[in-house]
Amino acid sequence: MSDKSTEVVIRGITHEGKPFRPSDWAERLCGVMSAFGAEHRMEYSPYVQPINSGGVKCVVVSIELEEIEPMAYKFLLNFAKDNELQVRPGRIAKRADEAGEGGCATGAAAE
Repeated sequence: MSDKSTEVVIRGITHEGKPFRPSDWAERLCGVMSAFGAEHRMEYSPYVQPINSGGVKCVVVSIELEEIEPMAYKFLLNFAKDNELQVRPGRIAKRADEAGEGGCATGAAAE
C-alpha cells in the first residue's frame, strides 16, 4: 500500500484561525454532491462526506473524485480556496464507510 493520502480534508477553519460560517456549511457543501438512494432518501456521495474532527466541521473529499468527476473535484477545492479554508491531506487508508462496513458519516476523523 502506498503512503500517499487517499483523501483531502477541507477544515471549517479559515487561514486566520476563525470558524467558517454558517455552522452547517459542511452538510450544505456535501448536499451539492448528494443524490436520492434506493430508499428514496438523500444520501451523501461516497466521495464527499461531512465529518467532525476535534470539534471542527470538515468535508472529506476522496482523491478518486478527481478522476471520476474532475469538475466536481475542482469545484470543492476552489470552494476551500475562495473561502480561505484550511486544506490538509486526509487518511492514507480508506474509511470504514467506503469499505462497506457502515458507520456514521459524521463520525470523528483521526488526526
